[in-house]
Amino acid sequence: MRHKKNVERRRAIYRGLEFIYQTACDPSHFEMYGHDYLGCFHCIASTSLDVRLCRMARRMGQERARHWRREHAKLTPASDADEVAFLVFGSYAADQLGVPDNAFREDLRAAAQRFGPQDYFGFDPAHEPPAADLPEECKCGAQNIRGRQKCYRCKRLLYILSPYAIWVDALTRSYMGEQYGVKLGASLHDVVKWLPKMRPYPTDRDDIDFYWALYAVTHVVYTLNDYSLCRLSPRYLPDEFEFLKLNLRHFIDVEDAESTGELLDTLKSFGLSETHPLIIEGVDFLLADQNSDGSWGHPKAKDIYERYHPTWTAIDGLREYAWPGGLRRQSKSFPLSDVT
Repeated sequence: MRHKKNVERRRAIYRGLEFIYQTACDPSHFEMYGHDYLGCFHCIASTSLDVRLCRMARRMGQERARHWRREHAKLTPASDADEVAFLVFGSYAADQLGVPDNAFREDLRAAAQRFGPQDYFGFDPAHEPPAADLPEECKCGAQNIRGRQKCYRCKRLLYILSPYAIWVDALTRSYMGEQYGVKLGASLHDVVKWLPKMRPYPTDRDDIDFYWALYAVTHVVYTLNDYSLCRLSPRYLPDEFEFLKLNLRHFIDVEDAESTGELLDTLKSFGLSETHPLIIEGVDFLLADQNSDGSWGHPKAKDIYERYHPTWTAIDGLREYAWPGGLRRQSKSFPLSDVT
C-alpha cells in the first residue's frame, strides 16, 4: 500500500512539474513571472530527495534561464525598485541553475543603490516594524503616501495593506538580495528582528490579516531554512510551529491546495515526518485535488500565477526533501535565539 502511494505521489509531482514548465514556455506568462518560475525550478532542483525530480527541474530551469538571460541582458534607466528586485530574484535563480552573468550582477548592484528601504518595502525595517498605514496602489494607477485614506488623484477610498503582507515582501526581498550580493534596502536581520512584534498571530480565519500572517510565517521559515535546504528545530520558533500546525487542517477542510502545500512544506522543515497524521492527511488531500491537466488551483483562473503557484506549493507539499544543510541551529545572518 505504501509503495502504491509513493508511486502515486511521484506521478502527481512529475505531472505538476510538467504543467509548470508548459506554462513557463508561454511568452506572455514568462514575461510576467519569469523570475518566479526560475525560483521554482531552482528550489525543486536543489532540495528534492528524488534524483529524477532534481534532474527534471534543473533541465527545465536551465532551458528557461538561458531564455531569461537573453531577454534580460541589460538594465534600462527607467527600472524602478520593484523591477530591480524581480531582476535580482531571476538572476540569482539563473546563477544557481548554472546560467550566470556576472556583468549583469554588477549592473544590478549599481541600480539597487538608487533606492532605499521605503522604495523596496514601504517602510524602513532598521527603525520600525512593517507599516500599518500603507495604501495599496489605487485602481487609477496612483501610488499614495502612507496614511492617506483617499487617492490624491481620483479620490477613491484606498485599501490599506496588511502589515503581514508588507512583511512577506520585505522578507523575500532582503533574503534574495543578501543571497545574490545585491542589497535591496535592508538586511534580513533588520526585517526578521520584528518577529516578536508580529506576534501573537491572528486567530480569526475570516480576517484577511490571518491569511497574510500565515504566508508571513511560512516565509519566515523559508528565509531561515534557505528555502528548504535545512531543517529547523521547533524550539527556536515555537509560536510559528504551533500556528502552522494548528491551521493545516483548516486549509485542507476549505480545499485550499496552495496554502496546504506551504504548510506541509514548512512543517516538514520543523521535523514532522511522512508518517505524522497531519502530513498523511495533507498529502491525501493534495493527491485527490489535482486537476486533470496536472495542475492545482482553479482551472479557469485568468491569472496564470493562480495556476502555476498553487501547483508549485502542492509539489512542495508532496515531495520529500534531502535537507542537504542538515539541522540549522542558527541563521547565517543571526542566531535564531535573537528572535525567540
